[in-house]
Amino acid sequence: MIPAEIIFMPETPAHDLEIDHINEEAFGPGRFARAAYRIREGGPHERHLSFVALKRNEVVASVRLTRIAAGGGRALLLGPLAVRPAHKNLGIGRKLVAVAIEAARRDGAGAVMLVGDEPYYGPLGFKRIPRGQVIMPRPVDLDRILAYELVPGTVERLKGEVRHEDTVRVAQPG
Repeated sequence: MIPAEIIFMPETPAHDLEIDHINEEAFGPGRFARAAYRIREGGPHERHLSFVALKRNEVVASVRLTRIAAGGGRALLLGPLAVRPAHKNLGIGRKLVAVAIEAARRDGAGAVMLVGDEPYYGPLGFKRIPRGQVIMPRPVDLDRILAYELVPGTVERLKGEVRHEDTVRVAQPG
């Protein structure tokens, strides 16, 4: 059960340093080698769709959403999702995912994709993307590529290499 003193809110630039520390604590230096991190290097995340959990004004968890493209499809990439060890197993991460999905829905997104464990994300509504439908920029277990479809048919349009949406816009002739 989420403690009553936990407040969920959109992230602001003032949270950046604490979010960096939480991600370092959760994923270590190896996070820079992950496929999802490589995608996020292509441009900024959507701050208005990214959230923190605060306890007495301290960030104890965060989740970010980043616009992505794969072939003709567009979606949001969820992650990183990180919770400080002392606050794990209280439902904070799941609540952050739910808040982010609802924000994505209100923003008009068709799907939210992630690389993660199906036993954790499956009960939240995420389903596997068929093997080979999308390609990540670095090696990844294809069974861990999951999506939450907000608009029917959106996941089906995600095909090929997943990239930050900004890199696709730049590459298109004007």
